[in-house]
Amino acid sequence: MTLSVRTKITLGTLLVVAVGLLMTGWLVLRSSEQLALDRIIEDLEPRARLARISLEPLLKEASPQDSLALLQAKALELSVQAGARVTIIAPNGDVYADSATPVDGVARLENHGNHPEVLRAWDTGRGTTIRLSELTGHRLLYMALPIAMPGSVKPGVIRLALPLSQLDAQMADLKKDLVLTLGFASLCSLFLSLLLAKGVTRPLSEMAAVVRRITDGALDQRIQTKDQDEVGRLASTLNQMADQLEARIQEVSEDRAQLRAMLTAMVEGVMVLDARGTVLQINPALERMLLTAGLDLRGRTHWEVIRHHELNELARKVLEERRNTSGEIELAPSGRTFQVEASVAGGQRENEACVVLVFHDVTALRRLEKIRKDFVANVSHELRTPLTSIQGYTQVLKDGAIASPEQAGEFLDIILRQSERLNLILEDLLQLSHIEYGNVVFKQDPVSLRALAERSIAVVKTQAEKNGHTLTISIPEEVSSVLGDEDRLVQVLTNLLDNAVKYTPPHGHIAVTARLAPRGGLCMVDLMVTDTGIGIPESDRPRVFERFYRVDRARSRELGGTGLGLSIVKHIVEGHSGAVWVEGNRPTGSCFVVRLPATAPDTTS
Repeated sequence: MTLSVRTKITLGTLLVVAVGLLMTGWLVLRSSEQLALDRIIEDLEPRARLARISLEPLLKEASPQDSLALLQAKALELSVQAGARVTIIAPNGDVYADSATPVDGVARLENHGNHPEVLRAWDTGRGTTIRLSELTGHRLLYMALPIAMPGSVKPGVIRLALPLSQLDAQMADLKKDLVLTLGFASLCSLFLSLLLAKGVTRPLSEMAAVVRRITDGALDQRIQTKDQDEVGRLASTLNQMADQLEARIQEVSEDRAQLRAMLTAMVEGVMVLDARGTVLQINPALERMLLTAGLDLRGRTHWEVIRHHELNELARKVLEERRNTSGEIELAPSGRTFQVEASVAGGQRENEACVVLVFHDVTALRRLEKIRKDFVANVSHELRTPLTSIQGYTQVLKDGAIASPEQAGEFLDIILRQSERLNLILEDLLQLSHIEYGNVVFKQDPVSLRALAERSIAVVKTQAEKNGHTLTISIPEEVSSVLGDEDRLVQVLTNLLDNAVKYTPPHGHIAVTARLAPRGGLCMVDLMVTDTGIGIPESDRPRVFERFYRVDRARSRELGGTGLGLSIVKHIVEGHSGAVWVEGNRPTGSCFVVRLPATAPDTTS
């Protein structure tokens, strides 16, 4: 049970006052009783001496055993004179006479030789004691004096007993008065202790209320006091502490806001760990990288956030060795690649920044490196093939084949065809380079989709008929035209149709269709080329638009082509603010989709 300061002060004050009053009352009672007893003893001793003087002549005249009746009568007489009970005791402790006992009952009284006052009288010449009387049940004050007995060396004892009932009554009255006085004093003490406690605790309560409001966030609150005592100095100290706290919190808040803004604006992912490997901070960029946006990852361990063995080993190594390190990891199933830089922050305790992990998303960079390597390998291969043929046939001609006109003409035709192929590759590379660097300006004219399809089909129609292919055009009236450069769009559609003819088995079907494709506030048109050919595996579809990328290199080389056609298609379409992709055509074949902006009439239709 928790007591308030006011209660503690009140109870403490009451306890001190109560103990003081009780001790005072006890001392007053004891002192008063002792003074009264001293006065009674002083008054009783002369009576006892006078009684002894009065009794001595009688004892000298006759033996006590021979004059028991006279002693009893004398005891009664002395009792009346002294106003006290008188008892005459023999040297052996037997009672000769007792004023409070009949004559016939004196012989039945017990031996008094062992009573304290009698023993003291024999030892010191006077004995006093106070005890309850067995006859009356009241307290009695006994005083005993030795008295000479004829024929006995040991003296007898004369004892006076005075009842203390009057003293007990006075003490009882005094106790009542003291109880009333102490009760009134206790009430006054209670009232004064409450006032004292209130006066002491009121400013403390006000301070506690202000501190509580400061704790709740009201940092502008201050304690109002004019006192110069300890409480006033405490209030001033708390105000100074509140000023420093407000300044420090403001500084920390500003630093935290700046840090949060920096972390939020960073492209790199950041994760801060304490010495136990618990996540203290993680920025939005890393949440997006890990696809954990909206989840509260703080307070979890790093191996719960990212379940990756290499990363966890890297973090464990930094936490144990306290040395900066780095590494590269690839997360499954996204396949994204991250360059991780681990730096030691210096924290040693829980909830202190110990290690900072910075994640650089290098997926695109690694992909570009792979594309570059593949491009170098592919372009080297594509250029080496015609160059090898030219070099080989030239060497054959040089070795003597030129002397045979028929054989020489055949070899020169092969050299010419390889030269043309080499020239075509270079032209496509130059064209692709011009488009990439923005050296080609695309027109923005309305282009009829049907006319576009008919022009493109006319280019491949002869080869399609040789293969027994069926070519169809299906363009709805509501998608009659798009915005763009007609010649370039013919090049796009021709490339797609040419590939469809090449990779579709005999008697296949190739179709050119179109549809509206609203996107946000824009109206787009999807121009599609579908075939029933061999199709493209799903894993290869994202890369078919890369330079020189071939799904089936042997078949592609057999069918001819530079390997740059789809890459040129992609750049031309993107130059028209469009997009191009490939889908599977159920049940077999491929579907190339070219999305282009529609003309204004189509937008309003």
